[in-house]
Amino acid sequence: MEKDKRHECTQYGRTQYEQEIRQMEGLLRMGRSFDLVGKSMEIGGKKAMLYFVDGFAKDEMMEKMMEYLMKLTPEQADVPSAEAFARQNISYLEASVSEDPAAMVTAILSGQLCLLCEWYAGGILIDARTYPVRGVSEPEDDRVLRGARDGFVETLVFNTALIRRRIRDPRLTMEIVTAGESSHTDIVLCYMAGRADSAFLSRLREKIRQMGADALPLGQQSLAEELVRFGINPFPRIRYTERPDAAAASVLEGSVAVLVDNSPSVMLLPVSIFDFTQDTNDYYFPPLVGSYLRLVRGIIFLLTIFFTPVWYLLTKHPEVLPQWAGFLLIKEPGDLPVIWQLLVLEFVIDGLKLASLNTPAPLAGTFSVVGALVLGDFAVKAGWFVPEVVLYMAFVAISNFTQPSFELGYAFKLFRILLLVLIAVGDVWGFVGGLALLAATLAATRTLSGRCYLYPLVPFNGRALLRLILRMPSKRGE
Repeated sequence: MEKDKRHECTQYGRTQYEQEIRQMEGLLRMGRSFDLVGKSMEIGGKKAMLYFVDGFAKDEMMEKMMEYLMKLTPEQADVPSAEAFARQNISYLEASVSEDPAAMVTAILSGQLCLLCEWYAGGILIDARTYPVRGVSEPEDDRVLRGARDGFVETLVFNTALIRRRIRDPRLTMEIVTAGESSHTDIVLCYMAGRADSAFLSRLREKIRQMGADALPLGQQSLAEELVRFGINPFPRIRYTERPDAAAASVLEGSVAVLVDNSPSVMLLPVSIFDFTQDTNDYYFPPLVGSYLRLVRGIIFLLTIFFTPVWYLLTKHPEVLPQWAGFLLIKEPGDLPVIWQLLVLEFVIDGLKLASLNTPAPLAGTFSVVGALVLGDFAVKAGWFVPEVVLYMAFVAISNFTQPSFELGYAFKLFRILLLVLIAVGDVWGFVGGLALLAATLAATRTLSGRCYLYPLVPFNGRALLRLILRMPSKRGE
């Protein structure tokens, strides 16, 4: 009687197992992709199937695990559930159980191993994946004279480890969510519990979960466009960094770091325009030197947007200049009007930037230097441009690199072009109108937390503004 009952249970388990195999192979479209592998084997005299993606699995670990499982006796493998089997026979640390076929498929395509067996319903998911990864070398566009030389990479778990290595506090929270119907991209919200704004965290979490995007093919940029409706406002509401030390410092100050799988940049939220005046180098120098560097950066911020428009306005009204400042005026006018010289050079500089991006690395430096010298020299000799315009535009172009945010640099560039056009059309009143438009845009812009983009200037917070403008010495206990 017991033998017949055991045979009946075994037959039921085999039927259920075969149904699960057919369902899984249908969902994975086995046989269509060469890198999707299903390894058939026997565990304790029963059939089992191991699904994985070739290239994501650790070969040595898989070999040891399969060798152990295939040596199990029927008594060792005979367990009532997948949870019991995983608890007794899977020694790997990261193992979980699922009975949802869709969840198992997503896990397999993410790189996990999935073990199905006749003994139990559902599958055991073993996170023994490994991704191709480059070295954690220092970022190219955010270097420091002193300090750490590591940087974020495209593998999410490596990036979280780089931050946790610097913050050994249990309040550091790494909350993972998934977005994208097709890509199922992993996104981590990294924050300090008790320091980050809980209301902002709730809104951010809800925005990510309600995204209707099918995929995030461009990583953090795809996510940014889902979180922020940019419209015609060019000012960035997100600050990016590829430095773990900068991200860790921002998290300790109460910001939220958003890490997206396959992206070497971390998004820091929320940010105001004054946050872009900070740089990692400021904190690797004494407070006095760091404050000086920050003030220089702030002054250059203003010069990059106002230098050429104010100079152009002065060339239209040379009578307002004192005699000692006469060197600012154009000595020999060129064939093109000054406004066209300025606008053409704005576009030429961007053209050279784009060309250098597509130039092979060994030739990029030579191309940039030779191209700028040759074009500038021959343009002046041909009479197209005057030397003053070339000089001042070169200063503005180089000054944009004093801060690492390309988005903010182009926001300033667009408003600089707008000011030039308004001055050409409306003279002094055009300049005043451009200033009013710039001030209104900044005042109307809101960070992702809903606070004014000009905070801590509007609303005014003197202590916070001072800490952003100057590199204040750390207090004991901070």
